[in-house]
Amino acid sequence: MRNRESLVKNEKNEKNDESRKDRAGKTKRSKVPLLAILPVTVTSLVLGLPFVLGDHPLRWRSGSAKPILVLHDSTPSKGGDGTVLAGGGGGAAEPAKPAAPALKVDKPWKTGMPEWGVQIFWEDKKEHSDAYVEKKAREQADYLVGLKANAVAVSFPFYTEGRTSTKLAAGRSTPTPEHLDTVLRVFHEAGLRTTVRPTLDEASLVPPEGWRGNIKPTDKEAWFDSYEALLGPYLDVAQRQQAATFVIGTELNSMEGHPGWKGLMAAAEKRFKGEVSYDANWDNYVGGHIDVPVKRLGVDAYFPVKVADDAPVDQLVDGWNTWLNKKAKGPLSRIVLAEAGISAMDGAFHAPGDFYTKRKVNPAVQANWYKAVCQVVQERKMAGVYWWSVYFDSDPKAAPKEEESRLNFAGRPDTEREIRSCFGSDYAGPGTDPTP
Repeated sequence: MRNRESLVKNEKNEKNDESRKDRAGKTKRSKVPLLAILPVTVTSLVLGLPFVLGDHPLRWRSGSAKPILVLHDSTPSKGGDGTVLAGGGGGAAEPAKPAAPALKVDKPWKTGMPEWGVQIFWEDKKEHSDAYVEKKAREQADYLVGLKANAVAVSFPFYTEGRTSTKLAAGRSTPTPEHLDTVLRVFHEAGLRTTVRPTLDEASLVPPEGWRGNIKPTDKEAWFDSYEALLGPYLDVAQRQQAATFVIGTELNSMEGHPGWKGLMAAAEKRFKGEVSYDANWDNYVGGHIDVPVKRLGVDAYFPVKVADDAPVDQLVDGWNTWLNKKAKGPLSRIVLAEAGISAMDGAFHAPGDFYTKRKVNPAVQANWYKAVCQVVQERKMAGVYWWSVYFDSDPKAAPKEEESRLNFAGRPDTEREIRSCFGSDYAGPGTDPTP
């Protein structure tokens, strides 16, 4: 109704205006020159006075006859329309602030040095922009550098349809090769040694009874063909961004020993010139031969130690060595702990790899475990350790929430202190001696 009423009023006003035109014509014409003087005078003052005072908004670049308009003068950034806004936008913008310099590793990794790293677990979302991915990668890189890390492994899921399926494919949370390219670039710029680690998602396998270690594809040759096709684009990205390591498989106990690994390795090494590795589950590592043709072996190390929650670190170290000695005694310079971690809760020493139980939070359990594992790495001359884990989309500086996994260590001050102590130690690493 309001629009219709307004329209009627406008029509009446137009008729009245027409009736007055003849009577007011002479007077109207006589006022035009006076009305023209006012805007000309105001415009002259606006433009002329700043020139006199030396702070005029129109500027000319050297060698150019085309002026540009400068608002909120400071160190400006050029707008696309020839207008320069010091704050990069409209309104009363603040002067532009330079971006904080990216943090960089103090002592970048070199051959023979220990790999002091963290596993970043990344479930990508297709709606995430390139800018978002780069921002989160920088946030995580800064956090890792603050922990004194020199290495990072990027773990991300790929999918299958079930335990007997022969098909492997990227899925809803698998990063695109383009997004992975961005993340590796940011980590590389921070000076971090990078590892790419695709990992078979277990949701369709119905854990904990079904897991990636007991899959039984109906046609294993077809399974390896599908796996090769999946990995190809990610091997290319790893090569382009100079990743140090590509993990060809993780915890695939039931597939170890199959001849299909030989062909998969050959295909991988044609596309990626870095180190190709395999990460074994801890039980298979100590209990038998890991028959995958790689030169480097990682261990996802969740050795249970049957001690009380307040047990001293030395008892935890003894428990670890008891497990490791089942495989080999002495230095283990070819072994890297690809995953090590434990929940910050009561009773976790008995089952460090229990990802599902949530008991009372106990930060000391986690912190003491990290301290013990670091001691084992150094005493056994291992290649390094990667702590599990930090979620890519999380704020690593925020304290974990009650409903989140007890395995999270980011935001737990006691554990972070032990990580910094470990990564900042004087352990020189295993060296280049090819001792088994």
